[in-house]
Amino acid sequence: MKRLFPHAMYETLFGVAQLVLVVNALVAVMCAPLVVLLVTTDPSLAWPLYALAAALTGPSIAGAFCAFRAHRDGERGVVRPFLRGVRETWRRALAVSALVAAIVSVALVDVFVLVPTGYGAVAAPVLVVIAVLAVATGMNAIAALSEVPSARLVEVLRAAVIMSVRRWPFALGSLAAAGVQVGIFVLAPALAVGLTAAACLYVVWAGSRYSLQPVLRPAPTAPRAAAMAE
Repeated sequence: MKRLFPHAMYETLFGVAQLVLVVNALVAVMCAPLVVLLVTTDPSLAWPLYALAAALTGPSIAGAFCAFRAHRDGERGVVRPFLRGVRETWRRALAVSALVAAIVSVALVDVFVLVPTGYGAVAAPVLVVIAVLAVATGMNAIAALSEVPSARLVEVLRAAVIMSVRRWPFALGSLAAAGVQVGIFVLAPALAVGLTAAACLYVVWAGSRYSLQPVLRPAPTAPRAAAMAE
């Protein structure tokens, strides 16, 4: 009996399904404090805990990005490249997520404090832009670390913020994907944690890679890697 679909298509579909499910599981485990807070607490009452939990998410995001990169390069496994990415980037990724969480937390608290005052109309939009730019920069920075784990953090952050501004449509696309994921979590937490988180992270990773192409292309050769590395 003739196959309706070629064997390669089944392998591709199985590989994508495995990538999504395994990345979801690994990210959920590593982000367990944030997931528990999202399910059990009110963000407006427990925002300091949310800020602390969000600060710890960088290594898991870096691991997911490394798994996506390995899948793109033809590697069939998911757990090994994920854990390898976490091991190679966790210090820098943690520093990025902690910095982003701090900036966003301070900016949002200031917005709520200043809105009732006469300064709110002027300061609030600026603070919101700062928070959005911090998130976009953080996504680009972790994507850069997943591509060049040995890169210096200062150089990564500089390239990430510049590319976030210069190639803002990609940043907006990534932020839109993150916003959709938040909406799905509000409506169906189990679906968001168990299935769509990996899809959201993949969109963010792809958008960040395209945003960073001017600094990542050509692929880091020995001189380029040496220039970015410590």
